[in-house]
Amino acid sequence: MSIQLTADKLKLKQEQKLQQLLAYLNNHSPFYRELFNTNGIDINAIKTLEDLTTLPITNKEDLQKRNEDFLCVPKQQVIEYASTSGTLGSPVTIALTENDLNRLTLNEYNSFVCADGVSDDVYQLMLTLDRQFMAGIAYYSGLRKLGAGIIRLGPGVPALQLETIQRLKPTAIVAVPSFILKLIQFAKDNNIDLNNTSVKKAICIGENIRNSDYSFNILGKKITENWNIQLYSTYASTEMQTAFTECGQGRGGHLQPDLLIAELLDDNNQPVPPLTPGELTITTLGVEGMPLLRYKTGDICMYDETPCACGRKEIRLSPIIGRKKQMIKFKGTTLYPPAMFDLLNEMEEVLDYVVEVYSNEIGMDEVLLHLLPMDDTKACDNRIRAYLQARLRVSPHVSYIGVEALQKMQFPESVRKAVKFIDRRTRDEN
Repeated sequence: MSIQLTADKLKLKQEQKLQQLLAYLNNHSPFYRELFNTNGIDINAIKTLEDLTTLPITNKEDLQKRNEDFLCVPKQQVIEYASTSGTLGSPVTIALTENDLNRLTLNEYNSFVCADGVSDDVYQLMLTLDRQFMAGIAYYSGLRKLGAGIIRLGPGVPALQLETIQRLKPTAIVAVPSFILKLIQFAKDNNIDLNNTSVKKAICIGENIRNSDYSFNILGKKITENWNIQLYSTYASTEMQTAFTECGQGRGGHLQPDLLIAELLDDNNQPVPPLTPGELTITTLGVEGMPLLRYKTGDICMYDETPCACGRKEIRLSPIIGRKKQMIKFKGTTLYPPAMFDLLNEMEEVLDYVVEVYSNEIGMDEVLLHLLPMDDTKACDNRIRAYLQARLRVSPHVSYIGVEALQKMQFPESVRKAVKFIDRRTRDEN
């Protein structure tokens, strides 16, 4: 992906690929062929990115209900079956062909290059590489294309992670930010100076490390205050088979315009202006097995179209503000789980947590915080409750929980990453 292309040339290239995608979907996708016919869509009339707004949107429920109707190739051409994590309902299977795997490799190669990766680097992967987890295979194959060294250690076990860092001397890690904090704590407890290790940078996955203005949030601050490493945030989803990754400027995740068209839409499916929250809606380019057209991800964020100081001219995405279906309406206050996570990460008295939301007897949202406290004193409890009241202006329910019980909540059977938010609401409006 050239960073020299002008905005007009980038747009023209995307429009050419969009027209190719529409023809491909019409010929090969049972779902989209039906969608075009039902809505009287003349695909030949779609010429520009602006014309996208005349097309219907697709959402997660479509994928869940009609998963196989999205497949555009015979099953014997499928090489890899990945699946979503099932955060918002039942998991969805995404089938990839050999060409899709090559595209996934290119996507992640571009991402690591964007995050200042070079062939001399050695990356320690602190994430699962099994359980149909697309990100695991993407990181691995992208690093192979980069020519970098790879240590496939997997998730968890701070002692093993640090022993491996000391022994094999990686220059970079790929990890969930909250797990990096556990590494830092383990190092402190065992008198290990992380700043004397070989690690100089971290690719942060799965959680925000920045606020909407790109300053570090509490997670980002806690990491950088204790470990002098460069942090790069990355955001992706299984369905879009593409990542938005920060460059060294740390001013948002860069779009890969060769691989994806990104729209940010309001509740009426109309585009929002720059620096305005909207739902990320994606159109995949170059996907062969299960391409998606105007697929609403459910993730709320903003975009910035000003050129980046790194020289790249495509749009950049802000950190994810929240997921549309996870929005909480609590006692007159609107909350998203990431804001709750930031609040709890700020509190020294809280070592770990799970946020649970459920419907009360009159159908309103209730919030229950399962907290692992620093200690079980009344003074600690008072500080926690006072802080929550001051910051939220409303008081959620609080349940104190032990390490083992919290582990069971965070890691139920077959999950790939720690569960920090549990939604037990019985209705669909949220």
